[in-house]
Amino acid sequence: MNDNEKEEAANLKEEFEWVLREEVHAILHQLHSVLVECAHRFPVPLYGNEGQKQDKFILTSQPEQLKCIVTLTGDSITHADISFKVLRQMHTICRTSINQDGPWKLQQIQDAANHLQQAIGYIDNVDKHYVFRSSEEVLHIIQCLLGSLQRARTALVLPKKKAIDELMKSRNMALSPNLPEDLAISFYIQSHKLIFVAYQLSSVHGTMRIDSCQADCAVPWLSDVLFMLTAALHMCQQLKDKLCVFSQYKDFTVGSRSASMILN
Repeated sequence: MNDNEKEEAANLKEEFEWVLREEVHAILHQLHSVLVECAHRFPVPLYGNEGQKQDKFILTSQPEQLKCIVTLTGDSITHADISFKVLRQMHTICRTSINQDGPWKLQQIQDAANHLQQAIGYIDNVDKHYVFRSSEEVLHIIQCLLGSLQRARTALVLPKKKAIDELMKSRNMALSPNLPEDLAISFYIQSHKLIFVAYQLSSVHGTMRIDSCQADCAVPWLSDVLFMLTAALHMCQQLKDKLCVFSQYKDFTVGSRSASMILN
């Protein structure tokens, strides 16, 4: 190794130690602030946020085949007035409602909140005076953060839709009056929207046919949450990419300490 290479290696190692000593903690602090702000946008109790926020939305389709006035309290629809035209019988209007005695739970909201809580916990477990000894330590934390944040985002962006047979079996659990046996409804979150779908089953020449119509509306706090989750993921990825460059140099450590000492 010539003098220029030695100097370059020394400079890289100095930068690496600065990143471990200063920049990692600064980025974790920024991440913590973003994630706590994100938590406070959720309508459920989460990291000091009392939750139980209540919003009202109107979902309609064009033409007015379907209309639903919804009250969303926390992670549940606590009231809804629902009316929709029965498919292939457009002069028949079906009406039903949801009330607070039988709320419709949107499990995606709680799932996303749980993953976010886990991500914040990973940062809380790192003492602000802790001295990182290797890039592997930090990468372990970042990988845990990326996993939790990706799961939180996925819970909202890619809904786990119930199978039609499951919807048919439980179609009247939260509804008054009950729906006819060939009709079912569903609510779910997809990205920044609340989606309502009405299904009708029929038999055509002995084959089961499923028709559906849907309406949606934007939910402002979901837009904020998704924006902050995406920003946090980007910050994690940037730090990971930087550390991966240093991790190519196997002798770039300031000691050896297991990541398990700071993450349980």
